[in-house]
Amino acid sequence: MDHLDIIETPLAELAPVGFKRIALGVEYKGSRYRGWQRQASGVLTVQQTLEEALAKVADSPVSLMCAGRTDAGVHACGQVVHFDTQAERSLKAWVMGANINLPHDVSVTWAQVMPAHFHARFKAIARRYRYVIYNDQIRPAHINEEITWNHRPLDVERMRAAAQSLVGTHDFSAFRAGQCQAKSPIKQIHHLRVSQHGKMIVLDIRANAFLHHMVRNIAGVLMTIGTGERPIEWAAEVLESRVRRTGGVTAHPYGLYLVQVEYRDEFPLPERFIGPHFLTGFSELGG
Repeated sequence: MDHLDIIETPLAELAPVGFKRIALGVEYKGSRYRGWQRQASGVLTVQQTLEEALAKVADSPVSLMCAGRTDAGVHACGQVVHFDTQAERSLKAWVMGANINLPHDVSVTWAQVMPAHFHARFKAIARRYRYVIYNDQIRPAHINEEITWNHRPLDVERMRAAAQSLVGTHDFSAFRAGQCQAKSPIKQIHHLRVSQHGKMIVLDIRANAFLHHMVRNIAGVLMTIGTGERPIEWAAEVLESRVRRTGGVTAHPYGLYLVQVEYRDEFPLPERFIGPHFLTGFSELGG
C-alpha cells in the first residue's frame, strides 16, 4: 500500500531528493489575521507569519502547505502543515525555535519528520471543526473574539434535531460560498453534534472535506432554527434546494475552529486534546 501510494502521488507533491519533509501541528487565534493563505497585497496572514518564523530557524526560506486554508477571523487548534528543508534541526528546535519567533497568537505544538509522499492537504481523509456560540442577552467582555455571540435564546433540542438531516453524503451547494473553488459540492458529514455547556453551545462537525463557508452556513441555519424563526424541517429544505440564497446569513467567523485533521494509519501524528482550550474541561464533548 505504501509503495503504491508513492507511485500514485504526483511528482510535484513529493519532497525533492535531498530534502526532509517536516510536519507541524499549529494553533492560532485568527481574529488578527486575514486568513491562513499568504496574499500578494501584503496583509497579515498566518501562513506568512509562520513561514517567516520558521525561516529564521532554518536560516533559509520556508514554504508551507496546510491541511485547511482557514478564512479571515477563523481559529485553529489542530491545523497540520508541512514544509521541505535541507536544514538539520532537532524536532524540539523546530518547535521551540518557531515559537520564540512567533507572536502570542500563533503556536507550533509539535514537529515530526514525514515520508516524502506525505501531504498535509491531499493526504487528509477527514477534517473536524467546532463552532462555539455564546448564548446570552449580554455580550461577553472576555473571549469575544473567540466565540460567536447570539443574544436571542436558542433551543438546543431544535438545533440538534435539524442537524441530523445534514449528516451523510449530500450535495451541499446551498451551504457553499459563491467563490468556492471545490470541484464537487458533494461531501460526507460523518457527525454533526450539538451540545450545551452553560451559556456555550458547541457545534462539532466532522466530514471528509468541507466547502468554502460550509460550517459557517450550517451554523447560520441551525441558529435560525434554534431561535424558532424557522421550523426544524428548514435545514433539510435548504439542503435539498441546492441554492445558496435559501440558507440565510453566513455565521460570524470568530466562533469557528479547525480542531482536528485525520490521516491514514501510515501517517501517525502526535495526538493532542480536541480544542479549543476553554472547552477542554467539558468531557462530554468527547474525542
